[in-house]
Amino acid sequence: MLDIVIDSRRAEIVPGFEVKRILPYQLRRMVGPFIFMDHGGPVNLPTPTATNLDVLPHPHIGLSTVSYLFSGNVTHRDSLGVEQVIKPGEVNWMTAGKGIAHSERFEDPAMLAGGELEMIQTWVALPEKDEESEPAFKNYTADQLPVFTEKGIWMRLIAGDAYGLKSNVSASSPLFYLHVVLDQGARFGLPVGHSERGVYIVRGSVEVNGVAYAAGKMIVFTKGVDPLIIAKESTTLMMLGGEHLGDRYIWWNFVSSRKERIEQAKEDWKQGRIILPPADNHEFVPLPKDNSRPAGGPPPGALS
Repeated sequence: MLDIVIDSRRAEIVPGFEVKRILPYQLRRMVGPFIFMDHGGPVNLPTPTATNLDVLPHPHIGLSTVSYLFSGNVTHRDSLGVEQVIKPGEVNWMTAGKGIAHSERFEDPAMLAGGELEMIQTWVALPEKDEESEPAFKNYTADQLPVFTEKGIWMRLIAGDAYGLKSNVSASSPLFYLHVVLDQGARFGLPVGHSERGVYIVRGSVEVNGVAYAAGKMIVFTKGVDPLIIAKESTTLMMLGGEHLGDRYIWWNFVSSRKERIEQAKEDWKQGRIILPPADNHEFVPLPKDNSRPAGGPPPGALS
């Protein structure tokens, strides 16, 4: 029934700010096309701290970054000239394709006065045919995303299709991505029709087949099973998965089906061939030294 249970690991983004890192994991690099997942917060951001947590401009290739907030807001700027504030319940879906740079900054006065921030960031690997596509960005507001409610159950379909619902978010491969809230005692099943499926417990706890699982764990299920998830208390879940795209190389912020493409991306960033956001081009994150651990995560100062 279970493929693997992944314990989130603490990763320090900048001094004083840690996230829970779920993917990639040594024994499970991807779930469907999802190759990276961080859970940041909840954290309060007083002004001296918030200004140090800004995500400086940094590059991506070969993936889509997906930002989803539970609380707070973040200002996104990218090399396409897009400037977009993301709010709770919205989705920022940025497709890097052949190369893009972006920043994320905490600028809202309410946030700087000590407002709470909590967010999930994932990376979705692109099919090989789309790895060199033109970069693109789109924000989807909460009212554009399907919501389903039943006694003890609330869920929002962020992307893909599940439970007969289909999201307006444009994805490049078959997948599903859900925000689910369960009351204590609620029973919930996995979506069918997807070969790889995982459940990350944001808060609360669940029981599956008589075994309890607490917040901070991701449960990945084997193909074809139909487990019953029972909420042991008020619980928030992120459910994701889809079809396997094949193996991917991942180094720093770069994802590709070809190792040599990662090397090219390193050189492109060093030589300035991936342009900075026009409205945020005075600073950037330099390429880490080649002997730095290719953890699959963002650089210091970045969440995505």
